[in-house]
Amino acid sequence: MKIGINVPNFGPGTDPGVLRDWARTVEDLGFDLLMVSDHVAITPDVAERYPAPFYEPFTTLSWLAGVTGRVRLGTTVLIAPYRHPLLVARMAANLNELSGGRLVLGVGVGWARQEFAALGVPFERRGRLTDAHLEGLRAAWADTASYGTARIPLWVGGNSEAGLRRAVRFADAWHPLRCTLPMLRGSVARLGGLAAEQRRPVPAFAPRIALRLTAEPVTGPERLAGEGTIEQVMADLDRLRLLGADTVVLDPYHGDPRETRRPQAAWQALAAVAAHIRPPLTPTEQS
Repeated sequence: MKIGINVPNFGPGTDPGVLRDWARTVEDLGFDLLMVSDHVAITPDVAERYPAPFYEPFTTLSWLAGVTGRVRLGTTVLIAPYRHPLLVARMAANLNELSGGRLVLGVGVGWARQEFAALGVPFERRGRLTDAHLEGLRAAWADTASYGTARIPLWVGGNSEAGLRRAVRFADAWHPLRCTLPMLRGSVARLGGLAAEQRRPVPAFAPRIALRLTAEPVTGPERLAGEGTIEQVMADLDRLRLLGADTVVLDPYHGDPRETRRPQAAWQALAAVAAHIRPPLTPTEQS
């Protein structure tokens, strides 16, 4: 099972130097994937949790591809209705080629009603628009003479029934965001049932979970996967592996923009996870 990291590409503490430090930290700690989020118009509903400056994902990942060498790069998630599918197909294909085949394209329907209005996109039609955009994206990539032959993994987010159906129809992987373990367990079973109904392969399972380390155990039915002591977090990762997760993305951002001024706290949490995933080097290995 691969482990990825959701990197804040927004907020008062974020600038090119911090983004570069995030990328190098993720890669140096041995994680497999670096992902960023997507907003275009920082309307009041967006700014409450994801304020400016907001670094556009394709631009940001293109730059980070040049300061990293191994880690995969992705979106968690690109809001499909905000851009024409042919534009997304072109940008994604170019970024994938320029980065040496490292792109993972995560896509979702979006939630910020004011941002949809600012972009002139009907909020009430976002689900149907996302389906149409995914159809257009797949059709564009079928033109290998124009977009290349490299296959870009397409992850589809969404925790609802519609999201599960969309993942079965279009996705290489279902990419739910910040859920409890019981919810994920039930939804994985439902995903298999929907795939059987549609006579399609079951998509891979690639959840994004919280990463919030605490000194004392977190209990209760509302505990998100990834919250609690390091032992709880590692147990959650084991359970997700047993559920069939191909990749798990850890999200160390908890919704307070002031966190972006203190990335060291998140880096320490990531280092703790990395240390438990990979045992320390022996003196012989260090030499």
